[in-house]
Amino acid sequence: MTTDPVELAIRGYDPTVRRPRLVGDVAYVVEETVLGRMLLAARSDGPAVTAAFVATDADVDTGLRRLAATISPRVLRGGRTVDTLRAALGAYLDGSTRGLEVDTDLSLLTPFQRQVLTTLRDGTGYGQRTTYGALAAAVGRPKAARAVGAALGANPLCVVLPCHRVVAGTGRLTGYAGGLAAKELLLDLESRGAVTAASGASGGA
Repeated sequence: MTTDPVELAIRGYDPTVRRPRLVGDVAYVVEETVLGRMLLAARSDGPAVTAAFVATDADVDTGLRRLAATISPRVLRGGRTVDTLRAALGAYLDGSTRGLEVDTDLSLLTPFQRQVLTTLRDGTGYGQRTTYGALAAAVGRPKAARAVGAALGANPLCVVLPCHRVVAGTGRLTGYAGGLAAKELLLDLESRGAVTAASGASGGA
């Protein structure tokens, strides 16, 4: 069995068997957003663990089982910590804020996903875009654009870790867990916000 992280990323799974970390309760809600239906979850001590698109009830069940197997067996509906994540996401989507400033727990990410998504988060800001090839080069694997795409496609913290900012080398929108309409909405939202911010700065100069 291969252990190469690029091969594993392409296959879209992490074969490592983990015990739940027993960090306390995990609170969750299923939220109807302008992007679509999302499963939001956060640990009882604050960090967000999931912001994933769930088109069906089966997707919700799969997400909850993964939380129970990886983070904590106590996965409960509702709670203060997930309300914080819900409010932050809502403010972001209505344009009230230009960043999702929430703590995160990256336990659901494979090592390769962590490298890809944290590099993306730290290097591609609000209103900016990058390409799969550029991101592959940034993580030191310039020939692994396909593996980068697979890692982004399995992102368990959509919007929070902004995989929507990655486009094809031609600028064309490709692949997004929430669908291309959701990806376009997010990019348009950030483009308008970035233009507004730049206009305000110019006016005050």
